[in-house]
Amino acid sequence: MDVELTDQYRPGAFLFATPERALLADQPRHVLSEKDSDALSVQVSDALAEYGGIAVGALPYDNTGEAHVLLPTSVTWSGPIRPGTHQAALPPGHQVTPEPLPQEYERQVAKALTLLETGELGKVVLARTLRIDLDGPVDMRRVLASLAAMNTHGYTVATPLPTPGVTLVSASPELLVRRTGTEFVSRPLAGSQPRGKDPVEDRANAQRLLASRKDHDEHRWVVEAEVEALRPFCRRLDVPRTPSLLSTPSVWHLATKITGELADPAVTALTLAAALHPTPAVCGSPTSAARGAIAQLESFDRGFYTGAVGWVDAAGDGEWAVAIRSADVTDRSLRLYAGAGIVDGSVPGLELAETSAKFQTLLRGMGLDLTL
Repeated sequence: MDVELTDQYRPGAFLFATPERALLADQPRHVLSEKDSDALSVQVSDALAEYGGIAVGALPYDNTGEAHVLLPTSVTWSGPIRPGTHQAALPPGHQVTPEPLPQEYERQVAKALTLLETGELGKVVLARTLRIDLDGPVDMRRVLASLAAMNTHGYTVATPLPTPGVTLVSASPELLVRRTGTEFVSRPLAGSQPRGKDPVEDRANAQRLLASRKDHDEHRWVVEAEVEALRPFCRRLDVPRTPSLLSTPSVWHLATKITGELADPAVTALTLAAALHPTPAVCGSPTSAARGAIAQLESFDRGFYTGAVGWVDAAGDGEWAVAIRSADVTDRSLRLYAGAGIVDGSVPGLELAETSAKFQTLLRGMGLDLTL
C-alpha cells in the first residue's frame, strides 16, 4: 500500500502491526464483554459464525475483569509498516509522576522476597507506573508511526478500552500465540538485561544474561507453565531445551519458541490465548499465589496491562501478543507500565533498573528523553 495504516488510524480503531503484516479494524457492529474465558471463546465463535469477518480486542490481566472484544465492519490488511524516521510524537511540555515512588518499589520487591521465603511462591512479577501529563493533545497517528518505526521486530498495538477515551498502546516484543490451521507457535520471554551504551557493554550484558542462573530459573518457570497449559490441546508439542537471546532497542530477553500441532482443529487462537494467559512472565507462579501477592503489593489496578491483545477469525486462526511495554493513553495523558520478575536471588535495586530500562522502549519510541 502507498499509505501506511498508521496514517489511516483514527481514535477508537484497532491497530495490530507485526513484522509480517498490519491490521486496521474499525466501526464495531458487535461488542462482547465477558469475564469467563471459556464463555468468551464460545460467544466469539458464535458471533463470527453469524456475522463473519474477524474479532479483535483485548483480554485483561485479572480474571475478575471483563474482556473487550469487537467485531468490526471495516477491516484492512497491509504488508508490514515500513520503518520511518524517528520524530517527537508528543507535544512539548509534560509532568511525570511515578507510582509508586522508586524507593517504595524497592520496598515492594523486598517484601516479595520475604514472601518467596515461605515456599508457597516461586515467582512474582511486580510492576510500577509513570503518569505523564501533557501540555497539549496526543497525536495518536504520530505515536503509532513512531513506535512502529522503532519496533520493527515486535508488535505495535492500539486497542480501545471499555473506558471511553482510553486506548491501550503497546510496543510488545512478546508473542503469546499464533494459530494457523492446526499449527501454532508461542514465544515466551522471561529474564532480561538492559542494552548497553556501546557495543562492548551491549555484548557483555547479553553474555551476562546467558550466564545468569537467576534469569534462567525465571525463564524456566514460564516455559514449564506454558507447556502445561498447551499440552492438553496438542497432538505434537516441540520445546527447545535452552532459550535463545532476543533483543529490543532497550532490553535483552531470554526467549523460547514453542511450536506444536493441535489435536482438535476446533480449538481457536482465542481459546489458546485464554488458556495461556496470564503466563508467569507477567504474573508469577503458581498463578493464584502470585496474583494474591500482586494484589497485596501493587498500589494500582493493572487493567489491560499484561493482558493480551489480538484477533481471531471465523476459521479459528489468529494472533495474540502480550500487552507489555504498554501505556493507557488519553487525549492529554499517558500511564506507562513496566514490571520485573522477582525470584529467589533478585536484588531490589536491579529490579528497579530493569523496569526503568523497559520504560525506555515507549519513551524513546515516542520521542521522550527521560532519565529514570
